[in-house]
Amino acid sequence: MSISTWLRFVGPVSPAQRSQIAALVRDAGVDGLDDPPAPSGLGIAVLARADAQSLDEVRALSRHATVLAICLAPEPMAPAAMWAVLDAGAADLLRWPTLPQGAHEVTCRLQRWHTVATLADSTPVREAVAGHSPAWRALLRNVVELAHFTEGPVLITGETGTGKEQVARLVHALDARAGLGEFVILDCTTVSPELSGSEFFGHERGAFTGATGPRDGAFALAHRGTLFLDEVGELSLPLQAQLLRVVQERQYKRLGSNAWQRSEFRLVCATHRDLEAAVAAGQFRADLYHRIAALRCTLPPLRERRDDILPLARFFLAQLDARAEGLAMDDAVRDYLLSRPYPGNVRELRQTVARLWHRHGGGGVLTVGNVPPHERPTGAIDSPAWPDPGFAGAIRRAVELGIALKEIGDTAAQLAKEAAFELEDQDPQRAARRLGVTPRTMQYWLAERRVSH
Repeated sequence: MSISTWLRFVGPVSPAQRSQIAALVRDAGVDGLDDPPAPSGLGIAVLARADAQSLDEVRALSRHATVLAICLAPEPMAPAAMWAVLDAGAADLLRWPTLPQGAHEVTCRLQRWHTVATLADSTPVREAVAGHSPAWRALLRNVVELAHFTEGPVLITGETGTGKEQVARLVHALDARAGLGEFVILDCTTVSPELSGSEFFGHERGAFTGATGPRDGAFALAHRGTLFLDEVGELSLPLQAQLLRVVQERQYKRLGSNAWQRSEFRLVCATHRDLEAAVAAGQFRADLYHRIAALRCTLPPLRERRDDILPLARFFLAQLDARAEGLAMDDAVRDYLLSRPYPGNVRELRQTVARLWHRHGGGGVLTVGNVPPHERPTGAIDSPAWPDPGFAGAIRRAVELGIALKEIGDTAAQLAKEAAFELEDQDPQRAARRLGVTPRTMQYWLAERRVSH
């Protein structure tokens, strides 16, 4: 399969090496290999060395692309330097102190990432979730990989309202097993001790008072499909022991029966609890934890993916009513959505958008009058606490790494301009207003940005 990608050289790479590397990659079946001004999609960044300047370039490229970094430095790389390349956003790092005979390892990775990118942009994904922030794109790639390329148990963690059930449904939708069965949900917070056996295992007629007929439990219903245990951290210890046996052996008995039944299901669990802390406290079985957490993904809270607030708002509007798809918003409404806190995360944002839509008259843009009176800010827009812990943590980490104050300030300014430019749909005039700078400042920044790319 031929793959189209871009190729960028970072640092002093000789013309001879550039030609040799391009030929190696092209011979391995990779097409394109140009260097566009604003790279996206799949790309290769060839680094002369993994120094600070190269890491900055990888960081910028990775904001909009999946990047394979190749380091040509002849000296061995310290482990910390390797991790730093990944921390800068590279999807993987290859070391070529001398050029190899072929570039098969490059095409293997690019083919895998091409499949992941195709699935991430597929209809099931676009209909289920939305977002384009770096944190969300990284999570989505992880979900696609574990859903499509594996069959093991998945543990989804995250705060309440972050969309754990939607991700569980996505894991099922992307499952590559032939003859895929049903997606079966069991909310562990609603399972009573008295009926838990029947809920999980099913029962035969007469197994207990009121059992007037046989009934399939969750394990039977999920055969060849996916069993989703929501809030698995709420299960009692006795029920955890029963669940462990089925997860291990894929066999169970209905209540009132001596016959073993078999069920081939994929187990997906979700919880807002810290299960590792629960294991340490003796509240959750360690053996069960390690069985259900073979593959893990942790959903970020909305405060860590604020770039996704407006895309999510548009996504929810389209879900609420086909007439709302593509509906524009007044600047004040957009600022209102961006500035308010969301302790309930994505779920709370959806409810907020629903209230705006239900008050909308149906014509024109969403306006300030659509905000319910009791939710309207008094005077100026109420801003959430800033700097927030995420920003403070990033500054602290930069200081710990020995980054100079001027470099921290310059980097923050560049990232702020990039964010404003994206939030204002690449309109430099509006971006300048948002940042409180002159339009000329943004024009200079755009000119420098084009040259650097």
